[in-house]
Amino acid sequence: FAVMNWYDLFIKPYESASAEQISLEAAGTILGILSVYFSIKKNIWVYPTGIASTMIYVYILLVAGLYGDFLINIYYTVMSVYGWILWKKSSKDHVHVEVSWTTKKEWLTASVLFVASAVFILIIYYFKPTIDSYFSGSNVEAGLAHLDFANWLDVITTAIFLVGMWLMAKRRIENWIFWIVGDFISIPMYIYKGLGITSVQYLVFTTMAVIGFITWRNSLQTNNKKHHEKYI
Repeated sequence: FAVMNWYDLFIKPYESASAEQISLEAAGTILGILSVYFSIKKNIWVYPTGIASTMIYVYILLVAGLYGDFLINIYYTVMSVYGWILWKKSSKDHVHVEVSWTTKKEWLTASVLFVASAVFILIIYYFKPTIDSYFSGSNVEAGLAHLDFANWLDVITTAIFLVGMWLMAKRRIENWIFWIVGDFISIPMYIYKGLGITSVQYLVFTTMAVIGFITWRNSLQTNNKKHHEKYI
């Protein structure tokens, strides 16, 4: 049964996929993992590798019908350019950056971004039947009754990842908390949608996000200690 279950989850969905589709998903996964690795290292290469990965997933997610994640990957691409500029300006060696905790004002902004993005994605899904019919309007009823398990998870993870991406651009340590939660939720969502390679990617992402949080927190504590000792 375990073997059959593994086959159904990770092999069978790809039997009808083209070599191009499988190669694209694999490439997006590898680039995504590299991006998270560079992020853990506070290395500016997080952005060029991330941009390449998200551009691939824009296409993959559109085909899969995950409109929330499709839009969030467009947002990722735009925010990656924004983050790249911020990190470059803040980097003394043009490669690495320093990090800090999120301020109260930024938490307020993050809350607004979370709610606004969730509402926006719900609106997209509300009109999904119309979008799927190419706006023909014939025998199409808008609403949320058509949303399945993966769609609802898509709404939640989109809001979580949007905030996480914004906090990462700001170089705030708490960005990793959002990645941990969002990545973990994404694992069953992508299995449900038949994207087994991507679900494994998010399992790796979850582990790497935990490492990232610990690494960034320890880095800040070390820098604060050095700064304190400098003025003693």
